[in-house]
Amino acid sequence: MNTNFTGFLGIVHLALVIWAAVAILGSRTSDGKKVLWILLVLLFPVVGLIIWFIAGPRKA
Repeated sequence: MNTNFTGFLGIVHLALVIWAAVAILGSRTSDGKKVLWILLVLLFPVVGLIIWFIAGPRKA
């Protein structure tokens, strides 16, 4: 049962990362900042998503 729950959380995390990456790429910020935001979200999975949600670039 624990493996299924971990798998479900992994899928949810993957969906959130993809959603964040699409939103970052669609924002009006410069290309350099987009790369930095995507790296932050990928390298620090939970904390990066929280920081992006609070302070990240917004869609155009």
